Amino acid sequence: MTITFITGANRGIGYEAVRRLAGLGHQVLLGVRDPERGAKAAAELGARFVAIDVTDQASVEAAAADVLAHEGRIDVLVNNAGIAGPVITDIHDLTAADAERVMRTNYLGTLRTTRAFLPLLEKSAAPRIVNVSSSMGSFARSLDPATLEHANPLPFYQPSKSAINMLTLKYAEALPRFRVNIADPGPTATEINGYLGTQTVTEGSDAIIELATVAPDGPTGSYRDRDGVVPW
Repeated sequence: MTITFITGANRGIGYEAVRRLAGLGHQVLLGVRDPERGAKAAAELGARFVAIDVTDQASVEAAAADVLAHEGRIDVLVNNAGIAGPVITDIHDLTAADAERVMRTNYLGTLRTTRAFLPLLEKSAAPRIVNVSSSMGSFARSLDPATLEHANPLPFYQPSKSAINMLTLKYAEALPRFRVNIADPGPTATEINGYLGTQTVTEGSDAIIELATVAPDGPTGSYRDRDGVVPW
């Protein structure tokens, strides 16, 4: 049985990804910071709750130790936990403190969790890592004045996702036996964007499901949404 660990999985796209992967026969471990919300979501979805705060090194290490003790390995790691950070319309209002908070969760949380769970993934016959990013991290789209990515006032969220994209490439290069890819959910209606997206959470989870179930000889180092390749 495929064992999958998903962070930030108590709501939205993460919750839907748990539901869908469990339906495909995965044994899903639902990683959430809040014990009450995590336990509730796990009970609803038939998953196992594992406490994890991706911004806290001790919490991440404890989560990896918990999985080692109970399952002994994982086959798929989905780094889904993330925050948007403040909307900034005046460039003078950018602060290092806001940038640090977003990067600590999005980029460093992805790095911290991946590092801790690598020994568990290395025990798998077909290890896969899915880093949930966004087209907001695409330089090509941000340079195009016709796109939403160009005009969007998220100067902390967007660099954090660009950083995740590059980190994904470095892991893909260093781990040729792994499939390490980037999933862009697209404009999905979730709490992180005030439910302003045009897609359902099922549509938003399509790329995650595709990459979490990719074959051992499938793509690695790719950047995809539900419609195909996202430009870098």
